[in-house]
Formats: sequence, structure tokens, C-alpha cells
Amino acid sequence: MISERASQRAFFGVSALLFAGSAAVTIVWCASMSAMGEMPMPGGWTMSMAWMRMPGQTWTGAAASFLGMWVVMMAAMMLPSLVPMLWRYRQAVGRTGATSLGQLTALVGVGYFLVWTVLGMAAYPLGVALAAVEMRLPAPAPAVSIAAGAVVLIAGALQFTPWKAHHLACCRETPGRGRTLPADARTAWRHGLRLGLHCSYCCAGLTAILLVIGVMDLRAMALVTAASTVERLAPAGERVARAIGAIVVGAGLLLIARAAGLA
Repeated sequence: MISERASQRAFFGVSALLFAGSAAVTIVWCASMSAMGEMPMPGGWTMSMAWMRMPGQTWTGAAASFLGMWVVMMAAMMLPSLVPMLWRYRQAVGRTGATSLGQLTALVGVGYFLVWTVLGMAAYPLGVALAAVEMRLPAPAPAVSIAAGAVVLIAGALQFTPWKAHHLACCRETPGRGRTLPADARTAWRHGLRLGLHCSYCCAGLTAILLVIGVMDLRAMALVTAASTVERLAPAGERVARAIGAIVVGAGLLLIARAAGLA
């Protein structure tokens, strides 16, 4: 009993430290990037420096820097909803040694964030390519804002789809569905990858909003974090997801209307 309580305290203590550390680093990073400003573009709009290469920096170095900060940022944003999922995994594994349980839990977390790392690796070249196109063919501010509003609108509509409901349910379900999971590394690794895939699919729309609004915007990060956490942990998760979708759809329509001069 004492060992089990100590294991629980260690789990929540380490989780809190990881969240605090990743959140602090993310805030410092965003502050430093904001201090550098954004690149002004013809038409009155600005481009985020997250997709830019710093003077004297190679593209490999720029990609590695972005990926490192992406992983830290995702840790800060996803840990509030991941910790309860890891706790359910620990309960599903059943009784095992505290050290072994800690290692298996860490393996689940590594598998989970590996999926987000791969997503960041895909997002960076896409963002750089879009930035290059925008710099060569500068669009007027209204067109950029309308495009951003359209992405937000689509992301909101995605919240109402069966696809979203399926992956949200997979994120919320109890591992093993009442059965005891094997306490082995292979099962833990596969469970982490599965959780990461379902979570990334579930958060596809919200992540797109973050990338469009600004990957350095702390307010956008906080809103996306709150939305993804509440829809996973609230008793009626699917209803919450739809409510969030309605708000996002309204925000997308408002952005389009403002860009078009209708509001």
C-alpha cells in the first residue's frame, strides 16, 4: 500500500514538473520570438518568424530548432489531457512493481509524443513552402485573412463529424475496456502510439487553427489547450466538442466577414 501511494505521488509529481517545465520554456520561447517581431509583407499583413530561417542559420538547424520547440510546446498543451489517459493506463495494467510501472508509463508517453514529433516534422516544410509562395506572390491582407477564416471555419465544421466523434471516443475510452492490460514494453509502446494517433486526428482541426492564427501566439495555445482538454475530460465530451465547433464556426465566419468588409 505504501509503495502504491508513493508510486502515485511520483507519477503526479513528475507530470506536474514536466508540465511546468514545458510551459515555462514555451512562454520564454514565444516571448523571444515576439521580441524579434514579425516580417511585414505587402498588403499590410505579417508573416510569423516561426517559418523563417535566422541569419547565419542553416535550414537543418532551423528545422531542428522548430522541431525541438514544437515538441516542448505540444508537451505543455497535451499533458493536461494526457495525464488522465496515462493514469487510466496504469490502472488497466494492474499490479506490478513501481519501477516497472513507471517505465511502462514513460514508454507510453514517449510513443504518444513520437506521433506529435512526426506531425511537427511534416508541418515545418509545409509551413516553409507556403511562406515561400506567399513571399514570391504576396497576397493582399484581405485574401490572407479570408483564407485564415476559411481554415477556422472548416476546423469548426470538423467538430461535428462522425470522424471527430470516433477519435474523441478512442481518446476517452478506458484501456483494455475492463480487462487487465499486459505489463510489457510492446503493449505500452503500441498503446502510446495508438493514443498519439487518435489524439492527433482528434486535434487536427484545433491544430490547424493554431498553425493559421500563429504558432507563437500564447492566447491561441491556451484556447486550443483548454478546448482539447475539456472535450476529453468533460462527462459529455461529444457535446462539448460540438459546442466548441459552434464557437469556432462563428469565429471563422466573423473572420471572413471582417476580411471581406462585411463586419
